[in-house]
Formats: sequence, C-alpha cells, structure tokens
Amino acid sequence: MSIQSALRAFLAETPFERGNVVQTGELLHALIDARLDRLPLPGQGATLARWQSLGAVAAFDLALTKLYEGHTDALAILAELDGAQPDDGSAWAVWAAEPPDAKLRANGDCLLNGTKAWCSGAASVTHALVTAWNERDESVLAAVDLRQPGVTVTDSGWKAVGMQASASMDVQFHNVPARQIGAPRAYLERPGFWQGGAGIAACWFGATAGIAEFVARSARRRADPHTLAHLGAIDTTLSATAALLRQTAAFIDRTPTADAMLPTLRARLGAEHAASLVIAHAARALGAGPLCRNSHFAHLMADLPVFIRQSHAERDEASLAQRVLEQPEEEGNSWQL
Repeated sequence: MSIQSALRAFLAETPFERGNVVQTGELLHALIDARLDRLPLPGQGATLARWQSLGAVAAFDLALTKLYEGHTDALAILAELDGAQPDDGSAWAVWAAEPPDAKLRANGDCLLNGTKAWCSGAASVTHALVTAWNERDESVLAAVDLRQPGVTVTDSGWKAVGMQASASMDVQFHNVPARQIGAPRAYLERPGFWQGGAGIAACWFGATAGIAEFVARSARRRADPHTLAHLGAIDTTLSATAALLRQTAAFIDRTPTADAMLPTLRARLGAEHAASLVIAHAARALGAGPLCRNSHFAHLMADLPVFIRQSHAERDEASLAQRVLEQPEEEGNSWQL
C-alpha cells in the first residue's frame, strides 16, 4: 500500500472533531507514531508521491495539514542541511515568518531571545526549526526543543475563524538553548527552499480537490444543468492545475539542485487561482445546506481561503513575471506547445 493510501485509510478510521485544537495536535502525533510522516524527500525521484500524501491529508483537514506539512518539511530540512535523525515520537514545526514586530535573536552560543510570530501548532509540537538573527545580523536556522524552560507559548496572535485549529500563536523565548543548523543563510539558499514551497501548493490543491468531490457527489445524485456547469468549470481548472503540479514535481526530480523559484511560483499561483475558483463554484453549486450542516465541507470552505493567503498574491505574480523576463530569449518560453 502506498503511503498516500495508508494515510487515507488511517484518517478515515480515526475519530476526529474538526476545529478542535487539542484533537488536531493529538492526530498529528498519531500520524507520527504510525510512521506515516516518513514521506519521500523532495528531489529524490518521488516528489509527486510526497505531494500526493500532503494532498490526501489536506482533503481531510487543513488545520491538521498545516501541522503535518510543517513537521514533514522540518524532516526534509534536517535531512538536507544537518543529516540528523529526529528522536522517535518528536513533532516538529518550521517557524520562519519574519514580521517587523517579532524578531528572534540568537547569540554566539545560539541562545534564543525574543518573540516568534505565526507559530502553527505551537501548543502541540515538541521541537521547531526557527529562523533567527545572529550577532552579525545574519539569518540563521536553529533547532530548538520547546519543552525547555524559557519557552512561553502565548495565547495571542491568532484570531482567525478559518484555520482556527492550527493555533498559530506567538511564542516567546528567553535564553533558550538551541542548535544552529547549517551556515548563515543556508536555509534560504538551499535547493530545498523552493522545493518545500511548491509542496504548499500540493496542500492547497488537495483541499481544493476535496471541495470538488462534494460537488461531484451532488451531481451524481442529481445532475441538474447548473450543478453540471459548475462541475465542468471545476474540472477544467483542477485538471490544468494537476498537470502543472505534475510538471513541477518532474522538474524537481529531474534537476534536484536547480533553482526552482520560477516553477514553484507558477505552481503556487496556479493552485491559489484554482482554489479561489473552486470555492466560488462549489458555494454556488451546493448552496447553504452543506455549508451549515456538513462539518467536513464547512471547515474546508472556511480554512482554505485563510491557508492560501500564505501566498503573497500580486507580489508573487510580479516576482514570477520578473523571472520570466530574465529567461534568455533563445531558450524560448513555456507558453509554446
């Protein structure tokens, strides 16, 4: 059985209350204990299988996916930069947001001081990879055990209704020992940075496909012309986005050390646009009924608009356009068949 199939089977058999912060964290640990977190690493020939697994979890619950993707991303980063195997049963996060009002410092002994914002799963995970700034004002990545004295998980910084159970709180550090991973800027400059970013698109796509399945099931029961029209529009965008993601995964596996910024931006923006379109069509196709009476559908529809705002919207589109213009003309462009 593939890990994707194993994940689907495990999740289908596990009692779970969507929107419950405690149960979301407990289910993350259950997946880890079942070794269903051991996904193929990016760029090693099975990137698509990795993304299919992320998509399977996303179709089940996006708050869980936020924690699961962060944990599996941390394992991939450790494998790429450190080579260390995490302790059995440990649950990891990657906290790399850098808002101007929350700057974490790491002194020469890698003692962490300051506040880290947007810390998904802060109350559930045992360890985190955090970005911080050393005494030379260089960005570094540090591994920290969150069970130590000096770590305070606050109850501030997360007021969202969508993605509520991801509990992305602020975390304060006061003289907390950590271990630097790699050289300064290694986290940002490694090939896996953009490869991991493309994996987020697979999460968005998995949830979007999960929403689409509700429309398809409704159409099978009662195929009225309006529902069919919505489903046709949904199929068109999902099929195109799936092809783009498969192409991106193949590029990463074919050229694992290449700069994947351009294909990653395309994949993320494509998945974001697909999500926005499918959310709109699904709401119009199904009406208020499942939004009010089906917890699974209601949470996907509430969570996905928040999750896709991890995209930088027009800034990412402008960055993509700049990269397209920087490509040598003699290489042609990707718009040709």
